[in-house]
Amino acid sequence: MRIGLLHLAPVPGHVASNRRQVEAAIDLAAGRGATWVITPEFCVTGFAFHERIGTDWIEPQPDAWLRDVACLAAGLGVTVFLSCPERDPATDRLHNSVFVIDANGVIVGRHRKINTLRIGAESWSTPGDQATPVPIEPLGPVGILVCADAHSPWIAARLRAEGARLLVSPAAWAPGLHGPDGEWERCSRNTGLPLIVCNRTGPDETLDFSEAESVIVAHGRRVVSLRAARSAVFTVDWDPTAPSMNAPTFQTTYL
Repeated sequence: MRIGLLHLAPVPGHVASNRRQVEAAIDLAAGRGATWVITPEFCVTGFAFHERIGTDWIEPQPDAWLRDVACLAAGLGVTVFLSCPERDPATDRLHNSVFVIDANGVIVGRHRKINTLRIGAESWSTPGDQATPVPIEPLGPVGILVCADAHSPWIAARLRAEGARLLVSPAAWAPGLHGPDGEWERCSRNTGLPLIVCNRTGPDETLDFSEAESVIVAHGRRVVSLRAARSAVFTVDWDPTAPSMNAPTFQTTYL
């Protein structure tokens, strides 16, 4: 399979331009032959956005833009893992969510981030409480971990127990003192499942993601690590069912 990892640099609070960047990157990845396209966490908003623009604009999903992305996915014939905030219409709570849109433009599943920070840049977000794989043909059930969800072993274990055959993680995880420190490898090792991480790049209000890596992990080891100092699309050719750990081939295209 060819996977498009959208290693983007969203600007905090610049929702309209960030959305345009996501759309352009999806189109570019599809043009490079990707059949799956994965966005990073906070690709719509940037990391530290709520102090700039608040949260009143966040709507129940699918809003008009998410429906536009679904139409784009259908037109291009790609499955999209889209990180996008949402408002629960029943509770009015806000969630840091990932929506899975299949190649027919149908929203086939959603994961609400469980390990949200209760202060700072994520204080607007209510933690999710479900870890359920999303069925995606032809592979089957896929488990989703949003960034720090990988920090709690029980989440990946629950997804595995529920039948997940692969883990996908949109992330905004900067290197440094609180950066990733073996969590992705542990998720793969403990569950026996491959893990695809699409991280972001570029500076934000409080963190610099320029050295952050998007990775693929199999059998508890990284088989590829990719980074770019500015927005780029990585297209990776990889067979997640292959027993070997041969490094995938990849191409980098800058936006």
